[in-house]
Amino acid sequence: MSRVLVTGGAGAIGAAVVRRLLADPEYEVRVADVQPVPQWMREGCEVHVADLREPGQALAASTGCQTVVHLAGVTGGHETVRAQPYTLLDAGVALDGALVRAAVELQIERLVYVSCGAVFERAELFPTPEEHLLDCAMPRSALGRSKLYGELLCRSAYEEHGLAFTICRPCDVYGRGRLAASEPGAARLVDDLIDAVVSGRRPLPLRDWGERTLAPTHVADVADGIVAAMSSTAGVNEDFNICLAQELTIEQIARLAWQAIGDDPDEHELEQLRSADGQKRRCWPSAEKAQRLLGWEAAIEPAEGIASTVAWLRGLRVGGGL
Repeated sequence: MSRVLVTGGAGAIGAAVVRRLLADPEYEVRVADVQPVPQWMREGCEVHVADLREPGQALAASTGCQTVVHLAGVTGGHETVRAQPYTLLDAGVALDGALVRAAVELQIERLVYVSCGAVFERAELFPTPEEHLLDCAMPRSALGRSKLYGELLCRSAYEEHGLAFTICRPCDVYGRGRLAASEPGAARLVDDLIDAVVSGRRPLPLRDWGERTLAPTHVADVADGIVAAMSSTAGVNEDFNICLAQELTIEQIARLAWQAIGDDPDEHELEQLRSADGQKRRCWPSAEKAQRLLGWEAAIEPAEGIASTVAWLRGLRVGGGL
């Protein structure tokens, strides 16, 4: 049996990864997070409540584990990403540095670094393959720069110390649990959009979503992709885009959400507002490498995933959860 440390297990992606690992008898799971974890996780896992920015705590959390899946990050949503760039960068550098240092010192068998599609925010090739990162300009956002630093740290640790790594880049993740305030700082654009539809916003404002495209990927698919990359020998010292192999506009996503609540999309309108930085962004990473090397591809179609997320949000409101 192999022991896997999942940092950031209290977040929605972390929780999905933990559920996926617990379903496989080959793995014993340890969770490390500064946030409280749910009871089911305490019953099935060893839990460390720790600030992993502290090198000693990162070392203690990693000791005895063969694999580390590093998901921990700054908590908060789109406002945190935009309004607190120094906070995000400072915490991200400390977190990644402490975890990679611990992995090197303990000779961890594999470090799985969960980055995000923000490293490709200035991509010029679509769909964007992993190797295009070498040709991309530096990300403008603090989130993109933080994740790029983490990726470079993993590669450097391999080059100098032989640390085996796998980089996973989820893209535009949405689904059950993603609205939690404790979720790491990646902007929850798809969930925010679905929430606005369920809330009955008319017209639907698009400020800070701007004119952009996304590859919305359900959190359950992301968890499956991360575990597939972690457990495959084909994933050693490789990077993978873990995303839907489809590009959707904001309007297409909104229409699917309106359909899910039983409304006619043609009866609604979008309020097109200028994004904060005036940038028009396109996000469409290629999923071909994950399909080819890991045999993984997103299984949940956007219509299905958005409908299930709508049902979950409605359940929270009925139950007083929101």
